[in-house]
Order: sequence, then structure tokens, then C-alpha cells
Amino acid sequence: MNARLNAHADAPASLDGLLRPRAIALVGATERSRWSNGAFANLGELGYAGQVHVVNPRGGHIHGLRAAASCRAIGEPVDAALLMVPAHAIEDAFGDLHEAGIANAVILTSGFAETGEDGARRQATLAGLARQHHVNLLGPNCLGLINYIDRIALWTIGLPTRLTGNVALISQSGATASYIADHAGRQGVGLSYIVSTGNEADLSVARLVDYMVDDEATRVICLFLETTRDTATLAAAARRALAAGKPVVALKIGTSPVTAKAAQAHTGSLVGDDRVFDAACRQLGIIRVHSIDDLVATAALLSRLRPRGGGNVAAIAISGGICEIAADRAEASGLALPELSVRSRDALGDVLPSFGTPHNPLDLTGAAILDPALFARSIEVLDQDPEIGLIACLYDLPTEPRHGYSQQVIQQVGQAFSAASTPGVLLSIAPRPVPDFSRMLAEHHGLVYLGVGLDRGVAAIAQAQWWARQHPHSPQPSRAALPAGEDVQRPRSERETLDFLVTQGVPVVPARMATDPVQAQAHAASFNGPVVLKIASPDIAHKSDVGGVRLDVAVEEAADAYQQLRHAVASARPDARIDGVLVSPMRRHGIELLVGVVRDPQWGPALAVGLGGVWVELFKDSSLRLLPVSAEDVLAMLDELRCSALLDGYRGGPVVDRRWLAEVIARIGDAALALGPDLASLEVNPLLASGGRVEALDGLVVWNTPAEPAR
Repeated sequence: MNARLNAHADAPASLDGLLRPRAIALVGATERSRWSNGAFANLGELGYAGQVHVVNPRGGHIHGLRAAASCRAIGEPVDAALLMVPAHAIEDAFGDLHEAGIANAVILTSGFAETGEDGARRQATLAGLARQHHVNLLGPNCLGLINYIDRIALWTIGLPTRLTGNVALISQSGATASYIADHAGRQGVGLSYIVSTGNEADLSVARLVDYMVDDEATRVICLFLETTRDTATLAAAARRALAAGKPVVALKIGTSPVTAKAAQAHTGSLVGDDRVFDAACRQLGIIRVHSIDDLVATAALLSRLRPRGGGNVAAIAISGGICEIAADRAEASGLALPELSVRSRDALGDVLPSFGTPHNPLDLTGAAILDPALFARSIEVLDQDPEIGLIACLYDLPTEPRHGYSQQVIQQVGQAFSAASTPGVLLSIAPRPVPDFSRMLAEHHGLVYLGVGLDRGVAAIAQAQWWARQHPHSPQPSRAALPAGEDVQRPRSERETLDFLVTQGVPVVPARMATDPVQAQAHAASFNGPVVLKIASPDIAHKSDVGGVRLDVAVEEAADAYQQLRHAVASARPDARIDGVLVSPMRRHGIELLVGVVRDPQWGPALAVGLGGVWVELFKDSSLRLLPVSAEDVLAMLDELRCSALLDGYRGGPVVDRRWLAEVIARIGDAALALGPDLASLEVNPLLASGGRVEALDGLVVWNTPAEPAR
């Protein structure tokens, strides 16, 4: 047996052998296949310096090389193999790899999980073989990988770009990766790697992100995702990337049926796969974008500079109209362009002509046409302002040799940015390609240049500023939930849910169960004021829909209200099991919030906080986080709500103790975690907050598996 295999007998091989192979085997090589011809041509075009072997059972000469009948027959160590054989031959080919001691494989072949149940079974078998033999398997159904740094290609279509740089691109779609790389090349953005993961039978995006965190040649990691797998590894890798100062930029498409799983809860209208992924990105420091243009623009910026996280952005241009467009785009992107300091305004007043106005964005006016040095002098002033963390100069870089004014401007801006301690970027006014001349001109003058235009460029700056505020603080799980204990029974009704929340430190409105009109009257009298009556049934999730709620009931009317309520529910839901009627004191004043937890199939429990009561479905104003969360996390969530001002006494309303409210919401999140993995959703709606009083008024639990019959 090959010694290379013995080295990996107990653990998966390092990904170095896959991404930096010194010897490669093209399995299923034939000059009749465009895949084989493409793969071999790419190795030559990129200048691969390692050993290339071709494998075909018929032997002969292929691509000018003598073909081995099998990998075993090569007789030399091989680091990685590209499998281009039919699906039915994959298992035999994989066995051949194992016997040859090849620990890394890229499988081009399709016909697996993407084709249905039979294909999924074949893929599961393949994944099992990979685990059994400790082989790193990329694919199946993938185009392969390119390592631009070491000039290595296991890639089966034309090279999308030949520009080497520091941006790694990991994509679940090979064709999409090619489009992204091609666009990056047109923008002058060089790549360190392209990896197409395909069906991810073994290697996932998450593991490759983890690898790229430690790769010295990679400065930015870009992702194209159709779904998320192995979220625990992805989360850990994202935390490491943030701590290492290496941005992760993700473009994700697709949704999941998580909302349908929580159909009984209002929370389902607030939580979905896409919003959960958004929450994960926010917590993990992943930059979320929504187009290829934004992906490339953001990566282009962060591959070349790092804005100061605590600083503001200042912009300068030679046109007032361009300044106004930039201001509008900044507001749309959530990027603040605050007023300049008094000191900066005074200094700029000495630089600008008398008809100029020191402002942010800064219009240099037509005076800069006569005196291009206005660019440099203005940048020098802005560089002295400690509140500014990034300076953006809005001006197009020439795409072909020119003399005259443009060359003078570029020279002035380049000299000023090179001398400045504040990071600076030259941003084109409209989108335009960055050909070799423009790229070399920018490099000659030491400029960071984005040719993506104002819209994408300003959005990229906003994303970069957000990321800089996250770094260098790597996010960690906020806190662990306290276990409920093995003797805790599943809450199945509102009363049981509220009782369970009490055990978890959540304040709950007092409630007493009545099973007849007399009890209802007595309980109402004990609260010394108007009460609320609610049907108690494990079969009725939304009580108001069936006439199961009576509000503001006077003590003397409680018995009649009880009977009316029971009659209405019996008419609407004669099949429902009825435990009785809950009687609680009427709460009149306060802000009603919804606090809900839904279990996402990829990311696990997600907490949603929003305006409660009947407004939740109308406004859908909510903020999400993955659990667990701390009170500090919840305070940030409350700030994100459009209705946040309501908590601060808007128009004479009650001022809520935000910190206590946040603590209570965090405890509800802990309670959901304590209920274990069978919990589909936990909802408190409403959670009433008024001053320092916070109370859960209603609770609902939905389970993924049926509860045992009540004893």
C-alpha cells in the first residue's frame, strides 16, 4: 500500500494536497471530451509546474502523454485526481484512487443528488466512501478549482480570468463562479483561488472558508451560496476570519420552508431562511450582498484597503451634482456622510475659492479645473481630521493614455493619498471596465481605484465601514442557556407555557384557571379590577379567532362573560379539548411586543422581536438573531426596530426600561433553548412593557413531534 495513504489512515488529508497538488491525475482523460481537453489546456495556460498523469483503461497516448490504465498503474505519488468518468463508473474509480493512495479528488460528474432520490443514494454512498478512506472529495457535479497563486488548475471549462490577486472565490455553482471571476477580471480584481463545490457530498463551502482564513495569499473571501450546509463549521470559520481581519463577503440566493413549519405561530410571518441567514451574517461579521456587482465591488475595495472602523467617510468631487448623487446613494446604503468638524471647515475655507462651501460631500467647484492641486490640498485637510476614517475621491480614471487635465488630477490625488494616513479610494462616477492601462496607472500613482460607479462604490464603502466596526472583535456565542431539567414536561397549552417561562425567570401576568362561572367570578374579584378571560385549550393556538377572548370584563360581569366565551368556542371548535378559562388582570397601558423563536433547519433556533398584538402581521417590523443572545444583543435588536421610538415615550406614551426589557427577552430565548431540539417554535405575544414592568401576557409552544397524551 502506498505510504501516502498510510499517512492519512486516521484523519482526513490536509486540503493542501487538493489546493496545492504537486502531482495530478486526469482520470477518464480522452481527446474526445471537451472536459478533458479543457482541463489539460488550462494546466498549460496557467503554467502548472507539477507532474500531470492521464488515466484511461484503454491506455495509449492522450494529450501527448502516455496514459496509465488505472491510478494504481501510475506508480508514482499523486496528490489529487480529477474524475471525468460516467456516474456508474465513479465507485470503481474511487476504489482505484484508494488503492493508489490518492487522498484528494475532484468529481466533475453529474447525476447524483441533483437528479432525485436515486442520485441522492448514489451520492450518500460516495460520501461514505470518502469518509471511510479519508479522502477530501470536491463535488460531485462541480467544475473544479483554480489556484492562481501556485498556477494550478483542476478546472474543466475556459479560464475566466488570468489576473492573480488576493480574493478567494468559493461557489456552489461553477458556472456562476466563472461569471463572477470574469466580472472581477474586467474590474481589475485578481483572484487567489476559485473553488466550485457542486453538490458538496464531502467538502463544503464552510471547510474551504476555514482553509482560506489561514491562507496567506488570500485577503478577502467571497462566497456564492445556494444554500448553507455545515453551519457550525461556517460560523466558527467566520469568527476566525473576523478575528484575523479577513472579510467574508457572501451572495446567497434561495429560501427554505421554515415559515411553514411555524404556521401556527405569528413568528412564522417574521422568520424565513433568508432573514435567518441575514441574522447569521450580522452576528458573524459576514458581509451580505445581493448581486454579483456588489460582491465584486465590495471585494475589490477590501482587497486593497481597510477603512478605520470608528471613522466617518468624507467624499470630494468636482461637481455639485455628483456630490448630491453621492449623498443620496450614501443615505440609501445606510452610509453616514456627517458634517465636517469646525476645524476642517475653517481649514477648507482657506483652500476653496470664495464661492465654495465646505461641506460633506465636498464640491471643489469649477476652480479645480484651473487648479488641479485643489484636490491634493483638500485631501490634506481631510486627512488631518481625526473623525474621518476614509476619504473617497469621485473621479474617473482614464482607460487609455491621455495627457492634460485628467493626468494632472490623477497625479495630485495620487500624491495626496500616498502621503495621507487616512485610507483613500478613487471611485468612478459611472460603471466602467478597468483595463490594463487603468490598472497600471492606478498602481503607478499608488491609488486604490474602483471602476464600479457611484451606486456600487458607495454601497461597497458602506459594507466596508460596517465590517470595520465589527473587526477586531470576533463575535462569540452570547451565553449558554440554562437547562430546564429532565423532569420538565412539555408545555402544551398557554397556561403550561407561561408556567414554564416563570421557571426560567420570565415575569408573567397573574392568571387563575376557572372551570365554571362561579370560579370565574371569584377569580375576577380577587384581582380587584377589570379582567381578561381567555379560553385554555391545547388545540387552539389563536384564541381570538374563535371568540375565545374577552377583554376589560368588570368583576360583576365575569360569570356571564365566562358562559358567552365557552358558548362561542364550542360553536367554532366543537372538537377542541378545553381545560377551562384563564382569568387575568386587565393590563391597559404599555407597548405590546412579540418575542418568538423558530427553529431554522440549517442554523437552528432564531429569535424574532417585533411590534406585537395584531400589528405583527401588518407591519412585519422585526429584528432577528440566532440563539443564544445576551441582553446587549437584544438592546441592539430593539434599536433596529422601526417602532423603536415607541419604547421611549413617543407622544406621551410610557417610557420603557429597555435594559430590563432586553434581559427578559434574552431569558425567553434561553427558555426556548432549554426546551430542546424538538421545539419548533416558542412565542410570547404580547410581551407587555410599561416603565419598569415587563410581563408575558400570552404564550404558545409548537413542537416538531407530537406530544405524549396528557395523563
